[in-house]
Amino acid sequence: MTARSSLPALTLYSRPGCHLCEQAHAQLRALDYRFTEINITGQPELERLYGHDIPVLAAGERVLIKGVFSKGRLSTLKLMLMREAQTQVKHPG
Repeated sequence: MTARSSLPALTLYSRPGCHLCEQAHAQLRALDYRFTEINITGQPELERLYGHDIPVLAAGERVLIKGVFSKGRLSTLKLMLMREAQTQVKHPG
């Protein structure tokens, strides 16, 4: 299993015209994260949940990072997610 495939599916909540969202997208790509980007504009529930915090990176319902996505924060997060994935493989359910 590769490092990239061991990471959970991630969602980047963003909106057009958000410079922090554009930076987050670029940082995630640079660090080879696999993610789906969702525009929260016009989606009342997503705007209620994330509107003041975007960009937001989540794994399912679990919010991982909000606001500024630095390379350091994302690198640390990737290591944490990889460790969690290894623990789940070693000790399932």
